[in-house]
Amino acid sequence: MTIVSTVIAGLLAAEFLFFGAAKLLALAPMRERAEHLGFTTTAYRGIGALEIAAAGGVLIGFVVPWTGLAAGTGLTLLMTGAVVAHLRNGDGLSDMAPAAVTAVAAVGYVVALAGISS
Repeated sequence: MTIVSTVIAGLLAAEFLFFGAAKLLALAPMRERAEHLGFTTTAYRGIGALEIAAAGGVLIGFVVPWTGLAAGTGLTLLMTGAVVAHLRNGDGLSDMAPAAVTAVAAVGYVVALAGISS
């Protein structure tokens, strides 16, 4: 892994472990965000579980690159879905920017890891 892909992997794993745990624990801000986006708390907990699993996959990607590729691809799709949910709700750029930036970071991670794996 290059320094860039290592840094991106670390940031992605930390972000998704933190926010995934907050969703899984149904902390008040996450329940409010779920309601705002039209999700039930149960559905948001499921998203949190996926985020935690993907964070683990990104970390495993240090040793097993194809797992990192799968996790990074999943995070890209998840964040694309988040951007769509924000657009559907008429949210502004400031609300959807974190998901969009994270999607770009996940794509960068996948591209960097794919270049190393091939």
